[in-house]
Amino acid sequence: MYKHILVPVDGSDTAQQAVHSAAAIAKAFGSQVTALYVIDPFPFSGLGSDFAYGQAEYQNAARAEAKTSTQQAQAVLGKAGVRCNITVAEAHSAWRGILDTAGHVGADLIVMGSHGRSGLEKVVLGSVAQRVLSHASLSVMVVR
Repeated sequence: MYKHILVPVDGSDTAQQAVHSAAAIAKAFGSQVTALYVIDPFPFSGLGSDFAYGQAEYQNAARAEAKTSTQQAQAVLGKAGVRCNITVAEAHSAWRGILDTAGHVGADLIVMGSHGRSGLEKVVLGSVAQRVLSHASLSVMVVR
């Protein structure tokens, strides 16, 4: 039924649950899975010295987080016997990066967590899952 599943990851527990769900679906249908981490090249940086990141430091931290998150997904999927590709994309909004990547890899299902970020970041950035649902032209499964 599903040939290619895209599972966006961000290091959150909810994203990890989505990876487990994607693994179960992929195993049942013999699907390929792509784990995706989206980096915003120019993020909201906040105010004050606690947020005083330079661009190079931010990019290094984001790439390190992307590597950790995608490797965790790859380990879960590999343990389930599911073939997994890793993709790190840059986009000014996570939801656009997710949908653009889904089109690029030919995904026919997106499996994602209902929320990843919390607190002020969520208020400022909005709900990624909601925007993916609103703009997607393919099936989306949202995992709580």
